[in-house]
Amino acid sequence: MHGRPLPTDFSRSLSTSALRESGLTKRDITAAVARGDLLRLRLGRYAPRHTPEVMIDAARWGGRLDCVSLLSHLGVFVHTRAGTHIQIDPHATRLPPHPVSVRCHWRPTAAPAESLVVEITEALAQAVICQPARHAIATLDSAWHIGLVDERAIGDVFRRLPPRFQVLRGLLDRRSEAGVETLVRLILRTLGHRPELQVVIDGVGRVDLVVDGWLIVECDSRQFHSGWEAQMRDRRRDAAALARGYVTVRLLATDVLSRPDAVRAQLEEILGHGRAVPHSGETRAFRASSARRSRFMRP
Repeated sequence: MHGRPLPTDFSRSLSTSALRESGLTKRDITAAVARGDLLRLRLGRYAPRHTPEVMIDAARWGGRLDCVSLLSHLGVFVHTRAGTHIQIDPHATRLPPHPVSVRCHWRPTAAPAESLVVEITEALAQAVICQPARHAIATLDSAWHIGLVDERAIGDVFRRLPPRFQVLRGLLDRRSEAGVETLVRLILRTLGHRPELQVVIDGVGRVDLVVDGWLIVECDSRQFHSGWEAQMRDRRRDAAALARGYVTVRLLATDVLSRPDAVRAQLEEILGHGRAVPHSGETRAFRASSARRSRFMRP
C-alpha cells in the first residue's frame, strides 16, 4: 500500500470510488483485499479489516444493523438478543439470501447510503416496537443512562412511534443503572409502590432501590457479585442497613430476566408483611413494646 492508510470508520462501507479518491489504485485495493486489510461486502463496496462481524453480515445480507442488534452491540440493555435485526430499504431488490434467524425491518432510514448501521433513534424506536413494553422501557432507560441519547433524542424516538406507545415515555427513568433495575422498578409499580432509585444511605452507601422507606432491593448479577470479596462487601452493607432499620432483599438478575412472575410474588409477599425492623429512631420504643408483649405471651 506504500504507506497510504486505509479509512478506519468501522460503521461505514467504502465504495471503490471513495477508495480511489483516497489515493488507492485498483491494484492497491486488490492487494488490500488479498491481505485482509479490506473486506469485500458486495460489488463495489468494502469495509476495513476490524469492522465488527455483525455489521459485515448485515451488509452482505443487503441491509444495515438495526434495532436490538445494534443497541446490544453498543452496550445498551436488551432482554433477548436471538437473531440479527437489519434494516432494509423498502425498494431494495435482488437481495442475497440470509439465515432464517435474521429479522428484516423494511423501512426507510436517514442513515447515509454508505452506513452499515441505522441512526440510534431509529434503532431505539424499532426496538420499542419489537419488544414487550417492559423490555422496551428497560432498553430506553439503558440508552439514556449510558449517554447514548439525551432527553431531546428520547423525544425524537417517540415522534417516530405510533400514538399507542406514547404512554411509555412517562415510565422512563434514566437513573436506572441496569436494565434489571428497570424491570424490578416496573414490577414494584404493578404492586402499587413507587420505589426510590439509587438512594445513598449513611453508613451503607448507594443502593439500587428503596421501597416504602424501609425495604432495600438490590439486583445482583454474576458479573459484580460472584467473588467472595464482593459477597463480604454485600453482607457488611446488609448488616449496616439492618442496624439502621432497613431490610435488604437481594434479587438475582437471572431470576428477574427469566422468572419475573416468581420475583413479583416474592416482592409482594415481603411487602405484605410490612416493615419488620424499625428505623434507628424507633428501636428503643420497639424493643420496649416487644418486651411488654412477651410478658403476656408467657405460659
